[in-house]
Amino acid sequence: MNKINRRSFIKIAGAATAASAIGFPMIAAAAGKKQVVIVGGGTAGATAAKYIRRADASVEVTLIEPNKNYYTCFMSNEVLGGERKLDSLKFGYDGLRKHGVTVVHDTVTAIDAKGQKVTTQGGKSFSYDRCIVAPGISFVDNIEGYDAAAAAMEKMPHAWKAGPQTALLRKQLEAMADGGTVLIAPPPNPFRCPPGPYERACQIASYLKANKPKSKILILDKKDKFSKQGLFTQAWDRHYKGMIDWVKAADTGGGVMRVDARTGKVFTEFDEYTPAVANIIPAQVAGSIAKVAGLTDDSGWCPVTGKTFESTIHKGIHVIGDAAIQAPLPKSGYAANSEAKVVAAAVVDLVNGREPGTPSWVNTCYSIVAPNDGISVAMVYNLVDGKVAKVAGSGGLTPMDSSPEERAREVQYAYSWFNNITSDIFG
Repeated sequence: MNKINRRSFIKIAGAATAASAIGFPMIAAAAGKKQVVIVGGGTAGATAAKYIRRADASVEVTLIEPNKNYYTCFMSNEVLGGERKLDSLKFGYDGLRKHGVTVVHDTVTAIDAKGQKVTTQGGKSFSYDRCIVAPGISFVDNIEGYDAAAAAMEKMPHAWKAGPQTALLRKQLEAMADGGTVLIAPPPNPFRCPPGPYERACQIASYLKANKPKSKILILDKKDKFSKQGLFTQAWDRHYKGMIDWVKAADTGGGVMRVDARTGKVFTEFDEYTPAVANIIPAQVAGSIAKVAGLTDDSGWCPVTGKTFESTIHKGIHVIGDAAIQAPLPKSGYAANSEAKVVAAAVVDLVNGREPGTPSWVNTCYSIVAPNDGISVAMVYNLVDGKVAKVAGSGGLTPMDSSPEERAREVQYAYSWFNNITSDIFG
């Protein structure tokens, strides 16, 4: 780490998590009901629902989510590597119901910011004092020939929303012949889980090394650099020498430009490929309801205030998780969970007529690059001049010269984090 060692950071992060978990004193029910509607039941939305109820039992919280189960994107790459079953990523909403959250399985079709009302496909409407929108991501048709219809052909799954496409990509890896090439096309910035495509390459390479050792992985990137690059390339050389070839955008004219989902062909500006398996990950923007509700700007993401993540476009609506413009916080599960707790506290203050406190956030992104070899990046953030900022010296990367024992502990930290955060969100 830069200025503190890893054990010290874990203590800081653990203290922050503990404060988030137990630092929400129950407030006696006040006169009149206060209503909060949350759109989206992923990591951010579910966390916010739970922590609002824990902070103030007088607040009525309604969570609207179309799916009865949520699959975490974090740890889904292990399904591709064969180290984890898809069902281990599956979580329901009974835990939130036990906290008094009203869970409605429906699709939100409109958010009326002026009338403070949310309507759904099922014909229901919900009034709110404050609304939290956590819609995750949707995809941009930035690659010619690759759109929702192409993805539906089950030829080139993105698997960037965990669930059926994750299972499909795993099935394709199992079916490919030894000696085939797996082509991964990472998206341009910003996107959900910046280290994800490169951890995915490691997990797939681990499976191929054990089962199809003549096979290769080709990464045709839309970028010229990526998160934790030095640690990933070190891992590729250490564990998968000669198996993974990463090609930066400048060497291909901008990465994958076009695909033919019917024939399985992939094209850059200069070359044509016919991989055995093509994992095409499109560019991303905020989940579609954010655009419908007028919460996005020209970037396709949602601008928010730093202190409370309230929309700068529509007052009374807070946007959290991947959909928000929250840099330098990354679009990660840990960050979404941290943002949700801060916004839950702020919303409880606002509906009770109090000024929200000064926020801080924490994030760690783990990547498992081989059995018993993990790496991570960590950081603490605070509010500076109304904007999210990194706390100098508070985090850093796994050292390049860390020992095998330290790398093995990183894997255990990752598994422990997964168990703890999913319990924190859905338990």
